Amino acid sequence: MGFLCFFDHFILDFIYRLSQVENSYLIMFRGIHKVTVDSKGRFAVPTKIRDLLNREQVFDLVLTLNPWDRALWVYPLLEWERIEGVLTSLSDFDKQTRRTKQIMRGYASDCNLDPQGRILLPQEIRTLICLGKESVLLGQGNKLEIWDSTVWKEERDCWLDSVENADPLKSNGLDSLSL
Repeated sequence: MGFLCFFDHFILDFIYRLSQVENSYLIMFRGIHKVTVDSKGRFAVPTKIRDLLNREQVFDLVLTLNPWDRALWVYPLLEWERIEGVLTSLSDFDKQTRRTKQIMRGYASDCNLDPQGRILLPQEIRTLICLGKESVLLGQGNKLEIWDSTVWKEERDCWLDSVENADPLKSNGLDSLSL
């Protein structure tokens, strides 16, 4: 009887853990926040986001280079593990896929908030994305995105300008988006 009870507990625990890894939207980040990167490469995570991480008991994070923009992505560890699973399933025979995997995995590093609620950004990554003192932290659903403030404003304005000239029939999948 004891074995069955242990086995049932094991199965329930396994199912719970599996559901946690597969569910990519356990925590949702949104909003835009101005942050300052100090001389040591640290930025204070805004209180709203720190409170969300604490409430959801998310203590382990992974930051990596965005493979398409000069920005960083910060994932909760469970979400990063799901992303790694997706990356693993992609073929290395396609050059673009291989490069995306190399960038995302190669620049991935584990991080935690220090006791003052800051995250340390590695110097090499800060240099690659031209991250200055004034920065922007964007909530992007399953992840946070960090941009240099000037680069963000330039990109944002370019994207907004391009919307005016966009062909609504060539939306690349956005045609089914109902807002």
